[in-house]
Amino acid sequence: MCDKHHFEFEIDLAIRQQVIQKLEASPAHPLVLSVAPPETGVYTLYRNAKLVYAGKALATNLKTRLGQHYRKIESRQNIRTSEMTCRYLEIKSDWFVRAAEDALISNYNPEWNASGFGSHSPGRGRPGIRVSPFDTSFPPKPGVDPREGASDDT
Repeated sequence: MCDKHHFEFEIDLAIRQQVIQKLEASPAHPLVLSVAPPETGVYTLYRNAKLVYAGKALATNLKTRLGQHYRKIESRQNIRTSEMTCRYLEIKSDWFVRAAEDALISNYNPEWNASGFGSHSPGRGRPGIRVSPFDTSFPPKPGVDPREGASDDT
């Protein structure tokens, strides 16, 4: 039998292409407090123009989540907020926010996504808890809570 008639929708591919196209067409903004609106969506962070992190704002919103990242970076050594820019897309549907974040991470494989940067780390600082690669590269400034900016959104 001829296999030229088989067709399957590639929804993941379609979502990935649309999200990447829209994100790359959006303007990059300096990472500052209140850079984004209080809407759900996805975002990417860039350090010196290199994409380093992709995440979602779902349990919070883009304004809050990017503000958390700003404060976290501001509280660290070996990095400055002036090195950082961001892009974001407002997305209303929870399902599409999750799908768009997955598309961004799958497409770009950002180095900070596996570094402990965006995650909330219960037990941090207790004996036996490993130090994340992000904390190793960018330790907290003296006297600053290392959990600054942490959240359950990633």
